Amino acid sequence: QVQLVESGGGLVQAGGSLRLSCAASGRTFSSYAMGWFRQAPGKEREFVAAINWSGDSTTTNYADSMRGRFTISRDNAKNTVYLQMNSLKPEDMAVYYCAASNFRWPSNRRTEYAYWGQGTQVTVSS
Repeated sequence: QVQLVESGGGLVQAGGSLRLSCAASGRTFSSYAMGWFRQAPGKEREFVAAINWSGDSTTTNYADSMRGRFTISRDNAKNTVYLQMNSLKPEDMAVYYCAASNFRWPSNRRTEYAYWGQGTQVTVSS
């Protein structure tokens, strides 16, 4: 059974940083894309970032509003994906979800991600 477990969420002041982790188990994720999405109260779940790794190359994809502030990375040996979030803003406050795709391309489409974690809360105080 595939499991994704997020950690690293918490309370941070605006301008601060957090690093989220997602530990995956149940299959080998090295050939598939993994992503982060977030959902704020009353809003739809939205794409944050995604990553794939194939051989010695890495492909990443970011939502425009996160590009330059957030960095996604992965450690295939640990089956773990990370999201480094810098310069956090109050509007970044949401539940952040890790997701694993059945495809190689790091898509921004929710429908391409078959497995989801339980989410981790990120709270940004102004």
